[in-house]
Amino acid sequence: MTRLSTPLTSPAQVRQAARRIADEYGLPLVTRARLAHAAEQVARPLLARGQPVRLRDRYHPPGGAEESGELVVTLTAPAPVSGPGRRNTLPLPAQRTGNGEAEWRLALPSSAGPRTPWPPDGAGGAEGDDGAFDEEKRAAEEETRALLAELDGLQESHRRLNEELAETNSGVLALYVQLEERDEQLRRAHGQMLRELEDALRPAPPHVPGLELAVHYAPADTDAPTGGDLYDWFTMPDGTVHITVVDALGHGVRSTRSALNVTHAVRTLALEGHPPKDIVQRVSEILQGIDPELMATLLLARLAPATGDLMLANGSHPPALLVHADGSSDYLETPGRGIGFPMPGSEEVLHTRLAPGDLLVLYTDGLTESLRDPLEGERRLADSARRHLAAPITDIPGAIATDMHTQVLHQDDTLALALRLAERAGSGTGEADGSRD
Repeated sequence: MTRLSTPLTSPAQVRQAARRIADEYGLPLVTRARLAHAAEQVARPLLARGQPVRLRDRYHPPGGAEESGELVVTLTAPAPVSGPGRRNTLPLPAQRTGNGEAEWRLALPSSAGPRTPWPPDGAGGAEGDDGAFDEEKRAAEEETRALLAELDGLQESHRRLNEELAETNSGVLALYVQLEERDEQLRRAHGQMLRELEDALRPAPPHVPGLELAVHYAPADTDAPTGGDLYDWFTMPDGTVHITVVDALGHGVRSTRSALNVTHAVRTLALEGHPPKDIVQRVSEILQGIDPELMATLLLARLAPATGDLMLANGSHPPALLVHADGSSDYLETPGRGIGFPMPGSEEVLHTRLAPGDLLVLYTDGLTESLRDPLEGERRLADSARRHLAAPITDIPGAIATDMHTQVLHQDDTLALALRLAERAGSGTGEADGSRD
């Protein structure tokens, strides 16, 4: 069903015609207002040029009980109507047809449809007619009330939405607080667990009169409390102090297990009375049957605190650093090959003597190879040890590690162990003979 209005020559007539179509099909007042003002805005440029326009309505009934009908309102004129840029800002968006017309498509409920035919003068009277003016005023008031009611409803919906959003935000904030508290509890529990694990893996220094001992350890992976760098120290039955420093290949828990196997095997053999020169080879023979893929370097030190006599056996490990009380220093080189290497064992045992005030530093390569230049690392290590020679022993390993890691290009597990003979009243400075077996 299609109907066409009479020519419309003023904005008021366009509004009246659009309202009559809306009323004819039972459109809501808000929709009517939007249609009337949209049609007026499209028609206004044409009317200003003296071109009358027409409104045509077509009704498409629903195809079934569950479908909606459709009302199509078209504004026609002798010339094409304004372009899409203009129509996109309309109170009720329109489409441009292939004939240059503006078209509005409105869905209608299945029960809706045209109620009565248009009167012959469907376009309404002239703008100056009192009856038309009254009708325009009444329609505008109705639409204003409907728009205000819709605005009030939107504002109320906005208020409720803000309240719901505030409640949601409050709930989310409370949840974040709870999660943060839970995370803090987990962090504390995790930290406690890591400290207990480190305490179990890293024995406290033995109490030996006249001997000061301290250690610093830092894993390459801050999320893992352990790595392949490990140490062990204990007092032998004859009163000498045995120290083992191990660097097992790899990082994390697997390398920790390998390093533990090494330290346990060394301790067992040392307490059974095996000499340091034989221990490296014997440990390799024992562990290769247990873990054929194990590779580790190790350094063994045996010190008699009463005399300062020191023995060193080495298996591919960085040499110990000895800093004398007068500030001079030596690296105590001892040839040998580590566990898992071809022909493992310490080729010889270095014998020397520590004097009171001398500082011995045992370490892993993560301390000197952080800049990927071992020789430069050894020079910096000696300089750092000399600077901290007189510091409290508990501060020295950490201070050395801090000095060495001012720049780090190669991240690795780091272990620094320091021991020093305490100064004895009236004692002189001993001499290191550096003899080897």
